[in-house]
Amino acid sequence: MSSKPSFGPDERWRVTHLGRLLGHALRRFDERVLWLMAHSPQAPLALSNLAARAQIGAAIIHITRHLPLGGARLTQLADSAGMTKQAMGDLVDQCEAWGLVRREPDPLDARARRIVFTPTGLDWLHAFRRAVEQAEAEFRAAVGDPVAAVVALGLEAYAEGDGRAPEAAYNRLPRERSP
Repeated sequence: MSSKPSFGPDERWRVTHLGRLLGHALRRFDERVLWLMAHSPQAPLALSNLAARAQIGAAIIHITRHLPLGGARLTQLADSAGMTKQAMGDLVDQCEAWGLVRREPDPLDARARRIVFTPTGLDWLHAFRRAVEQAEAEFRAAVGDPVAAVVALGLEAYAEGDGRAPEAAYNRLPRERSP
């Protein structure tokens, strides 16, 4: 017996709409990257072991994707990841405990702190890059280079947007409310 719920023909849109497909694709991609990290001889051993036991997830992915090599303030990092400062602070604390990042004084403002990669964090970042490159190559092999190129271009254009989303016609349509 399947653990997934059964949807009727009139409900198919709920499991095939673009947002759901993007979410599934992102989870699949991230799971593959973390699996590759867990089995990477280049990844720091302690972190590789955490990845192998599924102990690493959002924290390491968000820090790895959004922290510039030169470091960033917590508020900048949270803005980049689309998270609250408090939630990002918790992730930074976790990554700091793992030895990936450290907090240091901001050279431009003595009251502020910057989050920067540690040498272990940089090793993780390099292994992460190799895992992402391999996962992207596997995606291209699965769907073909032309489709992969169109997907990448489309997602890039959609993610960047044109800054006019609030003015878009689909955002101006009145919404019917149920009684």
